[in-house]
Amino acid sequence: MPWDQLLMDSESFQLDSESLWAWLVNLLSQNSEGLSDKVRFFIPTVDLDCNNEAPDPEVIRQQLNMLYTQGLATWKTFIHCVCMECDVPLELEVSLLSIWGQEDEFSRRPGAGEESCPGPRLHHGVKRPTQSYGSSPRRKHSRKQQLELAKKYLELLKTSAQQYHGGECWGAGHTLASPQAYIPPILQWGRDTAPLDTWEGVTVGDPEEAAGVDVIIQDLFNFRTHKAPQVTVLLGKAGMGKTTLVRQLCWRWAHGQLDRFQAVFLFEFRQLNLITHLLTLPQLLFDLYLSPESDPDAVFQYLEENAHRVLLIFDGLDEVVHAGSVGVDNAGSALTLFSGLCRGTLLQGCWVMTTSRPGKLPSFVPTEAAMVYMWGFDGLRVEKYVSHFFSDLLMQELALAEMRANERLRGICAAPALCKVACLCLRRLLSGSSSGQSTALPPTVTQLYLKMAETFSPNETLLAKSLLGLGKVALGGLDTGKVIFSVEDISPPVMAFGVVHSLLTSFCIRNHPEHQKIGYAFAHFSLQEFFAALYLMASDTVDKDTLTDYVTLNSRWVQRTKTKLGLSGQIPTFLSGLASHTCRAFLCHLTEQDEAWVGSRQAVIVQVLRKLASRKLTGPKIIELSHCAAETQELELARFIAQSLPFQLSFHNFPLTRADLAAVANILEHRDVPIHLDFDGCPLEPHCPEALVGCGQVETLSFKSRKCGDAFAEALCRSLPTMGSLKILGLTRSKITARGISHLVQALPLCSQLEEVSLNDNQLKDPEVLSLVELLPCLPKLQKLDLSRNSFSVSTLLYLVKVAITCPTVRKLQVRESDLIFFLSPATETATKQSGAPDLQDKDGQKKEQSRSLEIRLQKCQLRVHDAEALVELFQKGPRLEEVDLSGNRLEDEGCRLVAEAVAQLHIAQKLDLSDNKLSRTGVACVLRAVSTCGTLEELRISLLTNTVVLTFAQEPREQEGSRKRLTHCGFLAKHMEGLCEALRASCQTHHLDHLDLSDNSLGDEGVAILAQLLPGLGSLQSLNLSRNGLSLDGVFGLIPCMSSLQWVFHFDVSLESDHILLRGAGTGRDALTGGCEPEFPAGAHLLESRQRYTSRSFCLQECHLEPLNFGCLCATLEKCPGPLEVQLSCKTLSDESLETLLQCLPRLPQLSLLQLSHTVLSSRSPFLLADIFNLSPRVQKVQLRSLCHAVLQFSSKEEQEGVCFGFPECSLRQEHMEPLCYALSRCKALSQLDLTDNRLGDGGLRCILGCLPQMPISGWLDLSHNGISQEGVLCLLETLPSCPSVCEVSVSLGSEQNFRVCFSKEEGARTTLRLHECSFSPEHISRLASSLSQARQLTELSLTRCHLDLPQLTKLLSLVNRPAGLLGLRLEEPWLAHINLPALMEACAQASGCLTELGISEGQKQLWLQLEFPHQADNSEAMALRWDPASGASREWLVARSRRLAHCDPGTDHSLMRQLVETCARLQQLSLSQINFSDDDDSRSRLLHYLLLCSCELKSFRLTSSHVSTESLAYLASGVGHCCHLEELDFSNNRLCEENIELLIGALQGTCRLKRLHLSHFPLEASSSLALLIQGLSHMTLLQHLCLRHNKIGDVGTQSLAAILPRLPGLRKLDLSWNNIGPAGGVQLAKSLTHCRCLEEITLGHNALGDPTALGLARRLPPQLRVLCLPFSHLGPEGALSLAQALEQCPHIEEVSLAENNLAGGIPHFCKRLPLLRQINLISCKIEDQAAKHLATNLMLCPSLEEVLLSWNLLGDEVAAELAQVLPQMGQLKKVDLEKNQITALGARLLAQGLVQGSCIPVIRLWKNPIPADVAQSLQSQEPRLDFAFFDQQPQAL
Repeated sequence: MPWDQLLMDSESFQLDSESLWAWLVNLLSQNSEGLSDKVRFFIPTVDLDCNNEAPDPEVIRQQLNMLYTQGLATWKTFIHCVCMECDVPLELEVSLLSIWGQEDEFSRRPGAGEESCPGPRLHHGVKRPTQSYGSSPRRKHSRKQQLELAKKYLELLKTSAQQYHGGECWGAGHTLASPQAYIPPILQWGRDTAPLDTWEGVTVGDPEEAAGVDVIIQDLFNFRTHKAPQVTVLLGKAGMGKTTLVRQLCWRWAHGQLDRFQAVFLFEFRQLNLITHLLTLPQLLFDLYLSPESDPDAVFQYLEENAHRVLLIFDGLDEVVHAGSVGVDNAGSALTLFSGLCRGTLLQGCWVMTTSRPGKLPSFVPTEAAMVYMWGFDGLRVEKYVSHFFSDLLMQELALAEMRANERLRGICAAPALCKVACLCLRRLLSGSSSGQSTALPPTVTQLYLKMAETFSPNETLLAKSLLGLGKVALGGLDTGKVIFSVEDISPPVMAFGVVHSLLTSFCIRNHPEHQKIGYAFAHFSLQEFFAALYLMASDTVDKDTLTDYVTLNSRWVQRTKTKLGLSGQIPTFLSGLASHTCRAFLCHLTEQDEAWVGSRQAVIVQVLRKLASRKLTGPKIIELSHCAAETQELELARFIAQSLPFQLSFHNFPLTRADLAAVANILEHRDVPIHLDFDGCPLEPHCPEALVGCGQVETLSFKSRKCGDAFAEALCRSLPTMGSLKILGLTRSKITARGISHLVQALPLCSQLEEVSLNDNQLKDPEVLSLVELLPCLPKLQKLDLSRNSFSVSTLLYLVKVAITCPTVRKLQVRESDLIFFLSPATETATKQSGAPDLQDKDGQKKEQSRSLEIRLQKCQLRVHDAEALVELFQKGPRLEEVDLSGNRLEDEGCRLVAEAVAQLHIAQKLDLSDNKLSRTGVACVLRAVSTCGTLEELRISLLTNTVVLTFAQEPREQEGSRKRLTHCGFLAKHMEGLCEALRASCQTHHLDHLDLSDNSLGDEGVAILAQLLPGLGSLQSLNLSRNGLSLDGVFGLIPCMSSLQWVFHFDVSLESDHILLRGAGTGRDALTGGCEPEFPAGAHLLESRQRYTSRSFCLQECHLEPLNFGCLCATLEKCPGPLEVQLSCKTLSDESLETLLQCLPRLPQLSLLQLSHTVLSSRSPFLLADIFNLSPRVQKVQLRSLCHAVLQFSSKEEQEGVCFGFPECSLRQEHMEPLCYALSRCKALSQLDLTDNRLGDGGLRCILGCLPQMPISGWLDLSHNGISQEGVLCLLETLPSCPSVCEVSVSLGSEQNFRVCFSKEEGARTTLRLHECSFSPEHISRLASSLSQARQLTELSLTRCHLDLPQLTKLLSLVNRPAGLLGLRLEEPWLAHINLPALMEACAQASGCLTELGISEGQKQLWLQLEFPHQADNSEAMALRWDPASGASREWLVARSRRLAHCDPGTDHSLMRQLVETCARLQQLSLSQINFSDDDDSRSRLLHYLLLCSCELKSFRLTSSHVSTESLAYLASGVGHCCHLEELDFSNNRLCEENIELLIGALQGTCRLKRLHLSHFPLEASSSLALLIQGLSHMTLLQHLCLRHNKIGDVGTQSLAAILPRLPGLRKLDLSWNNIGPAGGVQLAKSLTHCRCLEEITLGHNALGDPTALGLARRLPPQLRVLCLPFSHLGPEGALSLAQALEQCPHIEEVSLAENNLAGGIPHFCKRLPLLRQINLISCKIEDQAAKHLATNLMLCPSLEEVLLSWNLLGDEVAAELAQVLPQMGQLKKVDLEKNQITALGARLLAQGLVQGSCIPVIRLWKNPIPADVAQSLQSQEPRLDFAFFDQQPQAL
């Protein structure tokens, strides 16, 4: 019955099994080829006859029988396949499925017996009926038998390969079933394993010819490596055709096209991963691949003997499990066998090939393995593939037309796997469209897969179930790391869907010799990833959180902690593609959900990508993100990614395809700013630069890879002209040859915007280098051309020099061995056209040529004498040469002479380097004579030891200045001196010699003596260096007469141990010959000229051993030396005899100003010898001996002087030494200072010194610090004070500081101040202390700081101290004063023997101040009345009544205490209370203060500051203040008061009409009522002299009100209104008012926004008596500052000016008249620059009393430093110069140091936070300690 009739009658009757079998055979006979494919799929081990004869029904029955015997699952899947392909109704499908299991019917069908059903022929994957390898004992065979067995096995191996690899692979096209139609991919060799018979490492092959494929196959095994084993690694991304290529290898070997191998084995790691038991290599080859027919031992022995002809291929190394864990535990695994093969420990000499995705390979892969990168298809291969795919010519032409028109599609088809998908879609679209209709293939990879899926079935329901079914299987495999599935893992319908559409493949898995099974996998790994992503997006069982977990960016490289490459590498890309709006309709049909559900999942994907883009990503992740963005087709996402990319985008060491670069270029199209692309070490597809066509955002493009060759350069040249923003192009470390350069030469002129081109480290030769250099005129903006590390000859080099000279834009040519770089200066103006004004054009060209400078460096270029002649000729024709470097060549003496003779005509501006040219000692003299005519020579440096010959030149001829010549390490002997000096004289024809360095030669004493005689003939030098010439002490003494015979010698420095000999002139440092630069400013030059007039001569002899005779000889030679003279000696030890000899010789040196003995060990007798120096030399001014090893003696120019300073610190002096020392010192006429610190005197030594004091004429400080003196010594000193009337100050600290200093005055009867710190007096010491204080009548002030004096001891001390007359002040600081009991303290004060005149208490500072007047006068009410002042306005009776009521006003008051207080405080004139708490809880303090104010009739000053005063306490205070009629000063600053209290206090001021000083700072006066009340009170204080209202925020209104009453205060001298929010309105009014205050001396208005209007108002009429003007941070500008400066010229009494923190950038205040009293100028942070401050030095010279100049935090540079350095020596009173945070460099700091050396007395110059290197700062500070570079002020404290 026909099939269609069977379908028509299927509903009318039920068919029996036999009929179903018959119809099934009838159906399949129409498509026998499809049935054979199904049999091969379900039974991979079967071999079927392949012939073109008509199908035989019996053969079909046999094939059905094979499928039937495979089991129910296989049969069901097969039936589903038949139903899908033939559209069988559901009823018949059920019936066909029911056939399986009916054994009776099946056994009775025709041909069902065993004899009629021959079994299939076994494939090599099927276990033959033989024993496993190693299961039977080995048999011995003859050589002939072994060869026969091996030959049979090899034939069997070839036959098996022909059968297994002759079928269709998924990667092949529909018509590509034959391997002969294989299209080869692009291969590129990595590392240094380029094939012997291929060109540039890239094997492209000709896809038109089969020979092209053969060349590829052969080249894979011809790489340049001679080390065994021979390993090839094929690296390529998924879909590039790695598996297809290795199968092609096997097929071609089986057909005799790879005859170099006798045996080829192919293994897949995905199958080997399933093997869990241990394996040997024979078991791997025979049990798991193909077994010999007999005796495998003999076969394996043959393979071992011929291993060099055996190839083992392992596919999928990236899929291996535990790639980094090959060890003992799995020593027998398949991976271990692979490792042994790679390392050569197994089957030595065999060839191994493996495939892998790019990544970190296991460590056992040899480093010398050949790396081959697979890049897929280029355009030609894509077209060839399409041509083979479509057999119909019309469809072929249509498909090719679509490919050629769609650039995006061509890029997708670069991957062979995707090329097939595209062809499948094209075939369906083209077959269903009419002619001329657009096929409209999708633009993304994901959509291409979806388009392929749409072609699978017209039944949407079946399609959705099948797709989701495959997706679930795919995702489960990826999650568990599974790529091989069993029949149980896939349902029959899903399996059938995959089989019908070639989505699945099958193969036999043999993981044991006795066991095999069928495995299934996706036809390609990317298919599994696509279906997994589709399931993730479409399945409702996957929530959004799980979905986002799969959107990650994985690096291309495997981390060390990972075991293998991830299996889900492309899932993020497919998910991104599914998030495109174009895929929404398909997903809605697939999921049967609405667009909102699908859109929300798509939005989640885009959101995750956006978050990833905001992070800092590596190069591989940026590539992956770019692919994801391209798949989404979201422009906003692409724009966000583009803006998030860094400015420098780098890609390092991972492969990149054209698709990768295209994805990045697509992102860059949306970028607004330029970007730099850097590809370093990345294997690159040869045609990938084509992806950058039109990429206008790239500013820098750099490629560094050995994989880039000529094909790459050719592709790049097609893109370069289209990249309009490209400025820097780098193509380095490549393999570009002449072919690639020819394309670059054509492309580069089209890139006129290029600024830098780098082609270093390529394979360029002379023609290529010359062709590139000739492009220089064609690139107008080029700044650098780098052609280093290429090959070029000397003749080419000379031509390059000619190009550099003739090309007007070249400014530097740098060549060193293989380095070759051109530096250019682009023309700023357009060249004049040839047609217009030729004369004018010639003149312009000449001007440009004259102004142009060129630098030529030709180092290590093998240049010889004749080349030097050619170079000199070229140089003479060229422009001005900035620098010429010819070092490292072979010029020798003659060549160096030629070049040196030409320097006069070459006009070299800076340096000529002829080093390392084999110059001899004879050549040195030739060079010296050769440079005689060069007037610009600045320095000549020659060292034959280091092969150094360097000539340095000045910009202009040096008529006034000389040159330096350094001839070191030249081996000069004494016999060479005459000739050398003759050559030196000849070389100085046009310029004199300044510095001569002959160090490191062999002159000796004889040579130096000859040189000393010849020195006058060399003129006036500035320095002569003779170090390391073997001089002895006699030779040194022979040079000393030069200090008198040669006027230029000012300094002679000698260090015998280090052989350092240096003669210097004035104004030169010790490093004069080390290349130190001199100041460039005129001020600096003037400074050096003037310095010579003041510099003394010095002789420094260090590291020597001197005997007494040597000192006599030394002094004799120094006698004739002019002065002033400084002598510095450093000996290891110096005996007493030598010291005595030296001291006795000093009178012979009247010019001596300083004698210094440093690092010289002296004996314990030396202090007494030095103390008696005054008798030997009355000119001595200072003697200091420290630690018995450092002695300094300073001498004055005249004998009469004020006094001598003696110091013997750390000299181990004890009590027994004091008497002889004091005796020696007493012979001195005057002592100004005696320093005995850090000795061992103790109290006994102190007593001895005190006993000798009357005999010692000391008039300064006596310092006994750190001598172990105790409290007993302090009391002893106090007891001695009455007998020492010249003592003016005593400062003692027995704490950690251990200070003990006594100051003596020249005048007797001077007042004495006693300061005792941490003396810890005990109670028994108080009586002795009080007795001493009572007897020392000259003592006026006593300070006791933390001396453990409590209140009872204080009371006792006050009661015991009694003196006949005078004042005594006591300042006490103790911890208990922080919480003072005021009544108890007043009770202690009441016990004092004297009258209290001043009282000050500060709880915060823990201090108490008392001043007592002696004798104590008992006072009573009548006496108080007698001191009544009629001017007070109080009646006599009132005062008497008040005194009587004081003791009765409070019932709880101690009447006796009050009477004592009235008596003690009756003459109190000053009361100061600070940080006192007057609270309502305890009013005893307030009442006591009230009593004090009432009883203090003579109180003139009352200060209550920084205290808390309650309202009740303030009432007492106001009442008391109101009765103080004699108050002249009142200070209520920094108190916390409310508005009511303020008004109460201000009201109490109404009666203080005698007030002269009023301080109300931090006194909140914002309230208008308080301010008005204060101003009203001020209007009546006509005697007011000082008004301070700081920090009160009175504003413009308050200021205007205050200004209105200021004219009523004619005696006002000081006004402080800073920090008061005063603006221009209030400031102008205030300025007008101040013109009426003619007595004003201080004006402080800082930190107000006054502006220039206020400054101009003040400048119109400043008070002539003005001493201080402070306007910091007052918003002043240059106009206001200059006007104030001019006005200050009319104020001769001005002492301090502060304009800090104002904007004075336009001009610094300068004066034209002398300001004799000005002490301080503060211009901190005024934005002052060098130019604005150029007259600063002139200003300072008009201020002779200036002590502080504050210029920190400005913009001052070296010019101002030079100006300051010039005037520093003339500023005798200057104490501090603050230049912090400016722009002074090391040069400016050196100038300042030189200014200090001239004799300036400035203690410190602050230079912190200037751009001076730390090492330079340290060096300068060591030379001049007064330069302070630290953050904190390190100004030394003067004694």
